Amino acid sequence: MAPILLQVSHLHKSYGDRRAVDDVSFNVHAGQTVGLIGPNGAGKSSTVGMICGLLRADSGAITLAGAPITTGLCDAKRQIGFVPQDLALYDDLAARDNLMLFAALYGIKGIEAKRRANAVLELVNLHDRAGDRPATFSGGMKRRLNIAAALMHDPALLILDEPTVGVDPQSRNAIFDTLEQLKDMGRSLIYTSHYMEEVERLADHIVIIDHGKVLADESPAALHQRLPAQAALQVELAQAVPQPWLAAIRTLPGVTSASAHDAVLDVLLADGADALGVMAYLDGQGARALHFATARTKLEDIFLNLTGRSLRD
Repeated sequence: MAPILLQVSHLHKSYGDRRAVDDVSFNVHAGQTVGLIGPNGAGKSSTVGMICGLLRADSGAITLAGAPITTGLCDAKRQIGFVPQDLALYDDLAARDNLMLFAALYGIKGIEAKRRANAVLELVNLHDRAGDRPATFSGGMKRRLNIAAALMHDPALLILDEPTVGVDPQSRNAIFDTLEQLKDMGRSLIYTSHYMEEVERLADHIVIIDHGKVLADESPAALHQRLPAQAALQVELAQAVPQPWLAAIRTLPGVTSASAHDAVLDVLLADGADALGVMAYLDGQGARALHFATARTKLEDIFLNLTGRSLRD
C-alpha cells in the first residue's frame, strides 16, 4: 500500500457542552481518494476545519507527510488545497487574475504563476474563458474555477467540501471529469458530499462520521459486506402492492427487507439470484410487472443502516 500522507489521530472538539468531534481517527494514503460522509451535524465540517488548520483541536494530532498541522503558521498547511462550499472568488477579477492572486498568496509570481494558471484552466476546461469575469460565469463554471484556485500552489492533498452543490447535471459531470483526472495523476483527495452516488463514483476509501464518532473507515467493498443485503430489486406493478403480498414477500428466502410505495415494490436481497423467488411469487399472484430492475445495494443503504433514517436539521 502507498505510504500514509495524512494522519488524523484521536481528534476531539467541543463547543460549550456539545461535543462535535469525539475521538476521530483516519488516514489518507498517497494517491488515495477518501469520501468523508455523515448526516448534518455529524462533525464533518469541524473535522475538515481542523485538518486545514482553521480550527484548533481540543486534543489529538494531525500530520501531513509526518509534519504537524496547527492553527498557526506551518509548512504542512501549504501542502493542502481547500475547495470550500462557499465560493472563494472575486467576481470582478478575470478568471486568470483570480488565479494569479491565489498564486501570489503562496509566493508564486511571474512566469511560473502564469504557467500554473494556464495549466489549471486547461484542467478545469476554462482556458477559453480566462479573460472573463466570474460574474459572467454559470454556477458550475464558478465551481470549476474554485477548484482551479485551490490547485495553484500544487498541493499534495486536495480537500473538497460539497463541490457540486447547486450545479446542473452537466456541470457536475464536468467537475467529476476533472477530479478523475486528478486521481489519475496520483493526487490525494478528501471529498465530502451529501450525494452518495458521487462518493460511490469517486472514492476508493470511505469514512462515515455521525455524532462526532467514526462509524466506518474502510473500502467500499468492505462496507458492502456490512449489510445482510447485497442486491436490490425494484418492481413497478400495474396495481398498488397489497399489504398481504408485502408480508409474504418478507418471508421469502433471501429477502432481508421489503417496502412498497403505491405500485412500486423495493426489495433488498442477500443475493441477486434471490430476485427469482420474488418474481415467481408475484407471478403466482397474477401480478403484472410493468418494469423491474436489479442492482447491487447502494452506499445510501449502508449509510442509512449505520446512521439511521431520522431526519436531521
